[in-house]
Amino acid sequence: MFTGASGRQPGASPYEVITGVVVEDRDVWNLSQVLQDAELRHFGRRFSPAGAPRARQLLSSKVFRQASLLAAVPLEERRELARACLDHGAGADRRQQSALAHAKLAYVGEALEAAARFRCRLVASIVGRRSPRPYPGQLRKDFAYLFERFFYCVDDTKPSPLGIVVGRGPADPDGRLLAQQMACYFRGSLRGRQRASLVLAEPLAATGELRGLVELGDLVAYITAWAFRTKELLEPARRELGPFKEQVRSLRYRVVRDIGDNPNFVVWGFAVVPDLRMREDRELEG
Repeated sequence: MFTGASGRQPGASPYEVITGVVVEDRDVWNLSQVLQDAELRHFGRRFSPAGAPRARQLLSSKVFRQASLLAAVPLEERRELARACLDHGAGADRRQQSALAHAKLAYVGEALEAAARFRCRLVASIVGRRSPRPYPGQLRKDFAYLFERFFYCVDDTKPSPLGIVVGRGPADPDGRLLAQQMACYFRGSLRGRQRASLVLAEPLAATGELRGLVELGDLVAYITAWAFRTKELLEPARRELGPFKEQVRSLRYRVVRDIGDNPNFVVWGFAVVPDLRMREDRELEG
């Protein structure tokens, strides 16, 4: 599972989202290469020296405004203009900026199509900005739900493989939070210790070309935060993200489990978390 996040830093994002792109180990490298090929096809080069583009660079409102300035042009011409825009930076002209915006949107659509082609399953936890939060260092319910759904994905695959969680490295705040939350869940909770039989209890850091799969997780998180809505998610959605939202929706994980007294309990891969505190922490706080 390659993890991603959106809305964690203070800002305009209506929701904080953590996501997991679940892909079978035999498909990991091929998917990473397909994503890199799409990057070269649409931008004519790697997007930046750091590698794959970040979600906000691809789908900000500014990108849609720039795309609306001029009509789309054929792929070959658009690629040359997009590359020139990346090369020239602030010196790019209006036509190059619009072509780059069109290239960004095309790349997003192709990246999500690739995820579907490689049978990826998506899991996510969605949190409101004003949701109650536990004290630092305690297990957060959004991470608990994410790990739980990943466990179901692994347990649902026969024969059951070993699940591995991949994210950013310890130099990144998201990577440090992921490692801390995995320790809280898989070492600090009874249920987590039981589920460590199928999920490696420590995360691995994505390096090299595998970082593109973490960026794919961030992309899913961004689209979910800004466009995915249920009856519990009432913040306004960005309508221009609608087609991408439908691509994400179609990849949501779903499983039927025997839970409690219900042998046919439906568990969706996307969970809305109104309170980040675990039950025992809520009871202690009164």
